[in-house]
Amino acid sequence: MKKLAENLSKKAGLPPGSVVYVGKKISEKVIIRMMDYTKDYVIEKEVKNIDDCFSFFKKPSTTWIDVGGVHQTEILKKIKDYLGLHPLLVEDIANTNHRIKIEYFENYIFIFLKMIDYDKEIKIEQVSLIIGPKFVISFQEMSSNKFDVIKDRIKNSKSKLRKMDSSYLAYTLIDTIIDNYFVVLEKLGEKIEKMEHELIENPKHEIMIKFLTLKRELIFLRKSVWPVREIINSLQKDGGKIFKENTEIYLKDIYDHTVQIIETIEILREISFEMVEIYLSSVNNKMNDIMKMLTVIATIFIPLTFITSIYGMNFVNMPELSYPIAYPIILIFMAFIGVMMFLYFRKKGWV
Repeated sequence: MKKLAENLSKKAGLPPGSVVYVGKKISEKVIIRMMDYTKDYVIEKEVKNIDDCFSFFKKPSTTWIDVGGVHQTEILKKIKDYLGLHPLLVEDIANTNHRIKIEYFENYIFIFLKMIDYDKEIKIEQVSLIIGPKFVISFQEMSSNKFDVIKDRIKNSKSKLRKMDSSYLAYTLIDTIIDNYFVVLEKLGEKIEKMEHELIENPKHEIMIKFLTLKRELIFLRKSVWPVREIINSLQKDGGKIFKENTEIYLKDIYDHTVQIIETIEILREISFEMVEIYLSSVNNKMNDIMKMLTVIATIFIPLTFITSIYGMNFVNMPELSYPIAYPIILIFMAFIGVMMFLYFRKKGWV
């Protein structure tokens, strides 16, 4: 939260539409990859200047521009000027902490999503999509190979992507992002299962800290996934200008996937809550066992303490003190009482 506040403070006092990068400090250069294709051909290249991509928008083909990094805001400004994008939209693209949303404009649709990965902890990166009748522009927070599988499919002349329009490409990008959620959930499920065994076998405080961290991660994950369902539902209802009828059935499919992911997240959250309760119960049971043992020991020593206290009194006339074997007899008697009490407690199941 502190880092978020510090990043947002960069925009304080600036007019609406000011394109200011808000996010992690990134030193790598922005990587721009472009693919232009029809069912007959495909052109793929990595460009250094975004201006080299604009000529392809005039062709009767599908153009996909993948921008890896949004920290160089001059690239965003050039795209805005060429396509006539709304200034507030470009401002949102540069803000990597923006919430998930969808917005409709006259000639394009704008979508904010979160790409989620898991390597010891959840990593969330922003992905923005601008979807037009013949083009899709994707903005990744950092350049990655998450969409390489889609590029390979486009290169395949028999792929359905080559025969469909930009709405199907947009669906494929969204579907890839959502499918990656399943991978993350699988890893989290394996982690929870491992932590369950550790908790049951040895409920240490370190395991409790891990579960609290996991609960926080699941909250962030739920926050990133929950709005996706509304976005897909909105696309089904209002995406008619861009998303054609032959793409709607695929939107229904990823809507079902999104619902399944949300349900899985809720199940994992419930399991994490239950594990915390199990830990607290285990700690309480362990404490009760310790208190029970201490109580048994104290109970055994009560009559022994009573006997020794009698012989600690300073009376002159105590006849048994004059017998030579009185001391061992008392010790044997005290040991007998202690053993009999222990056997009785054991018979009752108290120890």
